[in-house]
Amino acid sequence: MYARRRRVYFWMMGACLVLFVGAWAVVRLFSVPVAIGMCVVAMVIPPIAAMTANRRGPDDRWWDDPSGDEKSDEWWDELDGKRGPRDREDGRDREDGD
Repeated sequence: MYARRRRVYFWMMGACLVLFVGAWAVVRLFSVPVAIGMCVVAMVIPPIAAMTANRRGPDDRWWDDPSGDEKSDEWWDELDGKRGPRDREDGRDREDGD
């Protein structure tokens, strides 16, 4: 999945460069408004390429998905503030003062 998204990103960025360089190296000699239009299109491509490259795929693990490792999930929950720190022996919060 990652390789496909990366490939799409580089193709889109390559098209952006071709549009930009082609607009000012060749097209501007014939029509400046068309060259400006090509640059506007080239300007829109990078944000779309970034969104494409960074979107979550169906097989990708997301930052809040449980990993299946109980100790790791407990640690991440504590860091995210979902649960307080736990005592190892009895499972009570350390802030209870008991």
